Amino acid sequence: MTKDIIINIHTSLGSRLKTARSNKGWSLDKTSQHTGVSKAMLGQIERGESSPTVVRLWSIANGFELPLSYFLTDLAQTQPNTPENVSINKLHNSEDDIHIVTLFPYDAVTKLEVFQITLDPQREHISAPHNAGVVEHIIAVDGAMEYFLALTADGIAQQWHALKQGQSIKFNADQPHGYRNMTEKPVTIHNIISYTQA
Repeated sequence: MTKDIIINIHTSLGSRLKTARSNKGWSLDKTSQHTGVSKAMLGQIERGESSPTVVRLWSIANGFELPLSYFLTDLAQTQPNTPENVSINKLHNSEDDIHIVTLFPYDAVTKLEVFQITLDPQREHISAPHNAGVVEHIIAVDGAMEYFLALTADGIAQQWHALKQGQSIKFNADQPHGYRNMTEKPVTIHNIISYTQA
């Protein structure tokens, strides 16, 4: 049976960001311009002094035109003596309203990545638009949740739609979108992100 080691995001995010910058040949200033994240915050992330929110992490991934799991997946290849039956490609990123675990990191062949997202009771998570061509598939695993796909001119969700346990939705993620849990218990969803149209 495969064992899963959930590793806190602090242990590898800084290294991932440094590698992404090195591959692009970008300074912190240029990285800030492309991602919309301040130079100071980027420096703190690289030094392991700060962990970005999921929204900010998406901004960084979009700026580099990389899948989100690039930053949410541990540098497994650098860890020696790992048993073959142990999966170490899962990182756990938590905030006040959302907890994300990478189930399957980005696959260059299928151009898919899969996450497990848990929303705490009475919480919502709002996401900025992703890059053009990114498609999200949401499956409500163990409870009911709600989602929206567009904002009014005032920045308010136009309409929340119910998604019952076992139901799913697919949408283009290059628009503001969000999820919320209005129940009294945590709700888990599976989020499949496709880059095949990018």
